[in-house]
Amino acid sequence: MKIALIGYGKMGHMIETIALSRGHEIVSIVDIDSRSEMDSEAFHSADVAIEFTSPQSAAENVLGCMERGVKVVSGSTGWLNAEMKSRMQQLCQEEGKTLLWSSNFSVGVAIFRAVNRYLARIMNRFPEYDVTLEETHHIHKLDAPSGTAITLAEQACEELDRKVGWAKGLVHETDGHTTGTTDTPADLLRIDAKRSGNVPGIHTVTYDSPADLIQITHSAHTREGFALGAVLAAEFLQDHSGWLTIDDLFHWDV
Repeated sequence: MKIALIGYGKMGHMIETIALSRGHEIVSIVDIDSRSEMDSEAFHSADVAIEFTSPQSAAENVLGCMERGVKVVSGSTGWLNAEMKSRMQQLCQEEGKTLLWSSNFSVGVAIFRAVNRYLARIMNRFPEYDVTLEETHHIHKLDAPSGTAITLAEQACEELDRKVGWAKGLVHETDGHTTGTTDTPADLLRIDAKRSGNVPGIHTVTYDSPADLIQITHSAHTREGFALGAVLAAEFLQDHSGWLTIDDLFHWDV
């Protein structure tokens, strides 16, 4: 399979390594200083583009792929709000474009999301437990809370009658100061965030009651799991088209 990479930071390099190890070819690399590469013959020859950039450039990158008829896998977070999601879905459904987006491509996180949903279904019967979520990431991550944390919170809210949505809670910044609040309405799920060192990603869901506490945690050791999942998603697009998510790639009977 011919793959174009959009974004050539740590994730881009790791995706390249894994893609090559699985027998794929990297035909084009687009980075912040080489956006004109998207107009090259090499980019147009790609079967799929894998995009990991920033919230500021992701939408332009994805739309650029669509305009050039290249299927795209995107793992960028902080850009796909409700309005943009609707636009992307419309382009896929009405104009035959293809986007597989996920806030997190880690196979472990995909499993964790299934556990999170199943636990929320159980906890819906026990309103004495309040649920909160905390995520920790490296100091270079721009968005807070993380896209994965938001996805996990939205999942839980879908299963919990007592929660109608999520709210940003405390954010522990890299310089040590804290913003935000723990004063969250009872019908909202609070998400706290920490930025520390070079942490690839830690997500913890907590159900707390006067009697006891239940927690589930996913902790990434390296970025390798995210990169492998992105390549698996690219391989999935060889035979699939349209608006797709990680749930189309991984199916869990829960």
